[in-house]
Amino acid sequence: MNPTSVGAGSRKPGSTLARIGLLAAALLLPTSAFAAEGFDSGYTAWMLTATALVLFMTIPGLSLFYAGLVRSKNVLSVLMQCFAVTCMASIIWIAVGYSLALNGSGSYLGSLDYMFLDGITRDSTFGKIPTSVWVMFQMTFAIITPALIVGGFAERMKFSAMMIFSAVWLLLVYIPVCYWVWGENGWLLEMGLIDFAGGTVVHINAGVAALVAAVYMGKRKGFPTSPMLPHNLTMTVTGAGMLWVGWFGFNAGSAIASGDDLFRDAGSAMLVTHISAAAGSLAWMALEWMRYRKPSVLGIVTGMVAGLGTITPASGHVGPMGALIIGLSAGVICYFSTQLIKRKLHIDDSLDVFPVHGVGGVLGTMAVGVFAFTAGGINQPAEGADVVGPMMSQLGTQAIGVIATAVWCGILTWIILKVVDLLVGVRVSEEEETEGLDHVCHDETGYNDI
Repeated sequence: MNPTSVGAGSRKPGSTLARIGLLAAALLLPTSAFAAEGFDSGYTAWMLTATALVLFMTIPGLSLFYAGLVRSKNVLSVLMQCFAVTCMASIIWIAVGYSLALNGSGSYLGSLDYMFLDGITRDSTFGKIPTSVWVMFQMTFAIITPALIVGGFAERMKFSAMMIFSAVWLLLVYIPVCYWVWGENGWLLEMGLIDFAGGTVVHINAGVAALVAAVYMGKRKGFPTSPMLPHNLTMTVTGAGMLWVGWFGFNAGSAIASGDDLFRDAGSAMLVTHISAAAGSLAWMALEWMRYRKPSVLGIVTGMVAGLGTITPASGHVGPMGALIIGLSAGVICYFSTQLIKRKLHIDDSLDVFPVHGVGGVLGTMAVGVFAFTAGGINQPAEGADVVGPMMSQLGTQAIGVIATAVWCGILTWIILKVVDLLVGVRVSEEEETEGLDHVCHDETGYNDI
């Protein structure tokens, strides 16, 4: 609504009373105008904030977290990859991504009715918020998911291959799974899968893709015998803190789907997210402390990410005690998964994307089937009611969601990598890997001696 239209028909130019009336109407406009248009100012303000927080997770949060973990000769390459994926995913999302991932009447893929956001105007609504805000919020999820995969092939993939792979993967893997779980008539949604904020769509997807990429591309030169230590843990901890704070937008922002319960569910989701992150951090730290006699900074921040990723699918459906158990389990299980992948199987998932995000996503997606009905979960039946039947049924549904996502992602990721390899080659040469991707791919260095 145009503010100048309020009372315009009765206002005389120069009238003091008319000006006072216009000022009063303007002061009331944020509530009255939104109500008239179907918007809610509080809902919209929160979703704008949540959207900014989720974007903040990728740039700069994940970018700094990953950049500090690689060797100094590759720091710029990781920052560049995260930044470029952010830009590319944004354009793909407005072109076809939003329309295919969240709109349509089919069971497996959406329609092209909203290509390039055709038909979405300033007055379009999604529930009680502008559709433009909903489009942007969901875009940030489409950005961070392929950015997470960067950690699986860090320090050895060509930049051109990374761009092609990320674009095709977003179209063929992320968008279909997103529709299955969150689309209007997605088959997993209709089946009753609970994935509040992305256990399947984001974390299992990214984790499985990273594992497949690591296996397909092979180990970095010198792995696992030569140490490949993080070059700047200060940078990593800074990024980790940004991820923790940004995750409140990720999980609490997803409560928008709860309609009238947005603020209640958002508050609960924020609380359990924080509890799980803290518990995951402490669990991972304690394990390292017992094993190596000293707790590591890298361990505590990795445990935090494990706790956050694992609570994500359950954050709108569990209580504080459920979150505490989920977080502690994440720290322990993801820790031992990391040891298995790198030390036993010698798979060079450079930045531990699969054992942290993939395993955490599976754990959290299954855990919601238990803790939604116990430990204060919001789906808990009335006192004295049988919980075994509903719990077992939900666990079966959750398992189907996990398996379907992992199989689809694993097969398609391998095919995409194979095609990209045939087109441009996916890996830099051994000499280029030794020199470092910063100089080889971008002709720059992260640190210059002046």
